[in-house]
Amino acid sequence: MSVSKRPEDESDTASRSFFRARWQGLVPLDRLFWRDLVLVGTAFNAASLVAAIILLGLKLPLAVVLAVHFAPVPYNIFLTFAVWRTTEKVSGAKASLMTLGATLWLILTVVV
Repeated sequence: MSVSKRPEDESDTASRSFFRARWQGLVPLDRLFWRDLVLVGTAFNAASLVAAIILLGLKLPLAVVLAVHFAPVPYNIFLTFAVWRTTEKVSGAKASLMTLGATLWLILTVVV
């Protein structure tokens, strides 16, 4: 008797493998830092900021606005730690600069 996979099982597995690959340092450092953290992470934060400003303009409760604004913070922390873990496997000035850059990026995204 064989059990067939449902379509939602595949997307769940894909999202788990996305996070697992980054957490285990299997993604190249340049891709992780520049594409995932700087490009996608910043776009996600900007979208959250715009949504929060719109909600503020609509006079929704401040708790809702703040929840939307700070929603990306767990993902930001994950990306920063993923960069740190990946740079542990790579030595050199480039890895140190990316660690510093990820840390500064996290601080900026939480403050702004």
